[in-house]
Amino acid sequence: MVTVKAIRGRRSVYRVGYRIVLREGYRLDLEGGEAVCMHSLASVMPYYNAIFRGVKPEDLGLVDAEGQACVQCLDPCEETGGGTVILRVTPK
Repeated sequence: MVTVKAIRGRRSVYRVGYRIVLREGYRLDLEGGEAVCMHSLASVMPYYNAIFRGVKPEDLGLVDAEGQACVQCLDPCEETGGGTVILRVTPK
């Protein structure tokens, strides 16, 4: 599962708490039928697959202060005027 932890900037597709469920490690399920941003999905996929297959987030250098795996989407919002999100990744 991928959960939006924080948003910086503007024009984000998401809101804090938005969840994307990846069933069986590959089937995208948007809870609530909402949109997904391709930039954030591109940021998540390499790490999600590793975590789903048992690689520890600590070994990837992705652990936040709460002990959870986190990544950031690719949009450098300070430069583009867009929005970037911090995403929590769990292998559920």
